[in-house]
Amino acid sequence: MPTVEELYRNYGILADATEQVGQHKDAYQVILDGVKGGTKEKRLAAQFIPKFFKHFPELADSAINAQLDLCEDEDVSIRRQAIKELPQFATGENLPRVADILTQLLQTDDSAEFNLVNNALLSIFKMDAKGTLGGLFSQILQGEDIVRERAIKFLSTKLKTLPDEVLTKEVEELILTESKKVLEDVTGEEFVLFMKILSGLKSLQTVSGRQQLVELVAEQADLEQTFNPSDPDCVDRLLQCTRQAVPLFSKNVHSTRFVTYFCEQVLPNLSSLTTPVEGLDIQLEVLKLLAEMSSFCGDMEKLETNLRKLFDKLLEYMPLPPEEAENGENAGNEEPKLQFSYVECLLYSFHQLGRKLPDFLTAKLNAEKLKDFKIRLQYFARGLQVYIRQLRLALQGKTGEALKTEENKIKVVALKITNNINVLIKDLFHIPPSYKSTVTLSWKPVQKVEIGQRRASEDTTSGSPPKKSPAGPKRDARQIYNPPSGKYSSNLGNFNYEQRGAFRGSRGGRGWGARGNRSRGRLY
Repeated sequence: MPTVEELYRNYGILADATEQVGQHKDAYQVILDGVKGGTKEKRLAAQFIPKFFKHFPELADSAINAQLDLCEDEDVSIRRQAIKELPQFATGENLPRVADILTQLLQTDDSAEFNLVNNALLSIFKMDAKGTLGGLFSQILQGEDIVRERAIKFLSTKLKTLPDEVLTKEVEELILTESKKVLEDVTGEEFVLFMKILSGLKSLQTVSGRQQLVELVAEQADLEQTFNPSDPDCVDRLLQCTRQAVPLFSKNVHSTRFVTYFCEQVLPNLSSLTTPVEGLDIQLEVLKLLAEMSSFCGDMEKLETNLRKLFDKLLEYMPLPPEEAENGENAGNEEPKLQFSYVECLLYSFHQLGRKLPDFLTAKLNAEKLKDFKIRLQYFARGLQVYIRQLRLALQGKTGEALKTEENKIKVVALKITNNINVLIKDLFHIPPSYKSTVTLSWKPVQKVEIGQRRASEDTTSGSPPKKSPAGPKRDARQIYNPPSGKYSSNLGNFNYEQRGAFRGSRGGRGWGARGNRSRGRLY
């Protein structure tokens, strides 16, 4: 084992040789042997080996392996120095191997080392993006779970920081191709991260690109399979996949396939849905997703059939007045509870799909059914008008901090919900029923449109810019009306169904699929 003095002497030989440095193979071998010495010798070897690496291609494997030994040294300062110098080995055909090595080193628990590995990966990414991706995806597909997890997170956080000259169209195509391989077998959390990666690629910002992403999500959602409402993992997967698809829909990228699946498979089983997420109103979350998607539904094959299923589900949440209810339906003249949050979603979805078959209520329903529906609408509208007035009175004069209390936040959202329902009911009371009004769903942010600004309609949730909700009735009610109690979810604000762990589904293993057996240990 060479001493510190011998290392310096051989370093001098190589440094002084200038253009003839490649002729001093023995001197470089001495420096390689420095990794077998003590702390001082190893620290010097970590600096000297990469400096002359390019001059000795016949010793490339030995040099890289020597540097890797230093990357695994017990001394943290030696490890850090060795990792810092790794990008100097990323030349030609060695680059994918260095990328593979650095990806494996992401598993370190030392924060300083972890940052060095990240910086080194970014450094070689700028040298050769394709080669670096080869190393990263190799570990994502075959590496240890911790390495796979951190490699995916690296891509999801670092790709967007790279300049356009690095992320070329060809590089983005490689990312898409490799991602499709990984998506054949992912957990729920991994799927969400890959959708974040792919949706951030410039080449997928086009209509055709977004359509590709929708198709990827549809494949993950298993829309060809029969829906199993009693399997919480099946429900969980559908919800999370749909949540990834919703931002991709527009007037040019249709949600038809998802809306059809929800109408045919999910709505009939709404009351049977189960979820692994404690405290989640799973039925309301499903209805929210359906409402958001309904704005961008294209031509549907079985439109009348699916509209009828939606209509029948809406009726379940729009009760008849107590005095007109069937025997036993509302015993004791008890006022039925109006589930406003559910009705907003269902009524909005019906209103959106009804535009495609405007004579549904007049030509497709018999007179008795239509009369029954209008009675329900009228009863609901009566309760709404009084409740809207009560909410406005409760919020009158309140601004700033006063509106930020939990109680007032719920009232503000309740007012949005009831105003929306009121607008939609008025449309349906037209003769014939109208489908022209537009509302912004209560959990969606209101988009302000400046005066004179062209009204964009490409990507708004309702299919057109939000309109001001019509004011409530200005005249006093003829008699005092005690409004039925409304059911409001505790999640009245923005949709925040978070990713909760892995998708434990029918494919076993990681949830959406069982990953094959992979070798363990050092893969350098």
